Amino acid sequence: MVFSSLLFLFAYLAVTLFLYYLIPNIKYRNWVLFIVSMLFYGWGEPLYILVMLASITEAYVFGFFIDKHRETNIKKARLYMALSLIMNLAALLFFKYCNFFIENLRLLPFLTDAIAPIEGLKLPIGISFYTFQIMSYTIDLYRGQTEVQKNFVAFGTYVTLFPQLIAGPIVRYRDVDDQLMTRKETIDLFGSGTRRFVVGLAKKVIIGDACAAYYEYFKASDAFADSTAGAWMVMIFYTLHIYYDFSGYSDMAIGLGRMIGFRFLENFNYPYISKSITEFWRRWHMSLGTWFKEYVYIPLGGNRVGKLKQYRNIAVVWLLTGFWHGANWNYILWGVYFGVILMAEKTFLLSALKKTPAFVQHIYSLLLIGFGWIIFSFTDAAAGINCFTSLFGIGTSTFCTPTIGYQILRSLPLLVIGAIGSTPLPKKIWDKLCTVDWLSVGAIREDGTEEPIYMEEKELSVRGKVFAGLTTAGTIAVFVVCVAYLVDSTFSPFLYFIF
Repeated sequence: MVFSSLLFLFAYLAVTLFLYYLIPNIKYRNWVLFIVSMLFYGWGEPLYILVMLASITEAYVFGFFIDKHRETNIKKARLYMALSLIMNLAALLFFKYCNFFIENLRLLPFLTDAIAPIEGLKLPIGISFYTFQIMSYTIDLYRGQTEVQKNFVAFGTYVTLFPQLIAGPIVRYRDVDDQLMTRKETIDLFGSGTRRFVVGLAKKVIIGDACAAYYEYFKASDAFADSTAGAWMVMIFYTLHIYYDFSGYSDMAIGLGRMIGFRFLENFNYPYISKSITEFWRRWHMSLGTWFKEYVYIPLGGNRVGKLKQYRNIAVVWLLTGFWHGANWNYILWGVYFGVILMAEKTFLLSALKKTPAFVQHIYSLLLIGFGWIIFSFTDAAAGINCFTSLFGIGTSTFCTPTIGYQILRSLPLLVIGAIGSTPLPKKIWDKLCTVDWLSVGAIREDGTEEPIYMEEKELSVRGKVFAGLTTAGTIAVFVVCVAYLVDSTFSPFLYFIF
């Protein structure tokens, strides 16, 4: 089940919210969330509920042993933490990477016939995300940064919470610990969550899916008749597609969380306005970057060690980042690619970039980001190399065919909307409207300066209600348009569900 489906919008979500607010006690509301989240997760593959429950149970049980010994016997506490982490990672490694390792080992002549991939082994949806969430609890507990959770349902709710279970954001336990038992739902928070959800839905359904369609078209066309323009369209539309798809999901997850009283941290901060790759990775998938920084990079020594060890730490983090995204060599290469760029920026490139004009920095970043997405999107190495070389006219039959040119012209409105929507401009306009001082309107003095003229409270109330009404009407209108798209479209899962 996905957020961008009629089943979720008009059945699952409606029933969930009804049951949740029907029960006044937060303890029993957690029961509702735990049960409906398990149903949400098991909708497609019920058997994998057992895998998730096993991971939850072992972390919950080991949590008591870690808490018991962390003050009196640190070695025992460390042992229990290690056992918990190993058991969680074992499930992730088995389901996600087992066949990958087997297939690569089979390349060795003496193992070709000795081993075979496991038939029917499927990847549990979202296992990479909930495994990291469980691990954050175990590590934070060992470090003394959070208290042991004694309520199994509350801990299970944290792991299985349906808004962010499948594709993040990765929520650290200590960020929601207090909210599990003491959160407060309000009408304003619910309204804010609804608006945020609809914005995310629009990003995914209206823009993201349209970009995906053009990406697939240009990708197929480029495979049929190589052209430089077609390759650039492949890169550009995938760059837009992955942003609107994943940031749209994150917006929906954050919005759904607010509807039930949770406040999740942001996961995106306009990454495509970055002026370096270092800045890009502070803005893209921030919850994953924070996780690797806190639980891998800093424990390895972070920036507190010599240059060579810093490079080693960056290399380890980015090798793991690439590997986390998928069991294929293109993801590992993608991680190595960005790791090398980040090391180069840390060494000399960043200081050199700062001496160039802002637009040069921006173009540099967008090009390297786009090249990275080519590596990321092509699991077929030959096809990926062909697309990359086509960007520079190498091996192409023409710069642009008439058909490609026509499709580029057709896609221009979407490109403009997608480009503007990935910048802070729409939000700045919205924030400006929201922060207008309704107590005053501008009046120009004789000397040309502006002087506020205060309105009556009655007039303020009317204008405030008008603005609120327009906001509500706009939200409903966008939602209706999204539903119309969903009725007329085929199934379109979120891209990050495969991770």
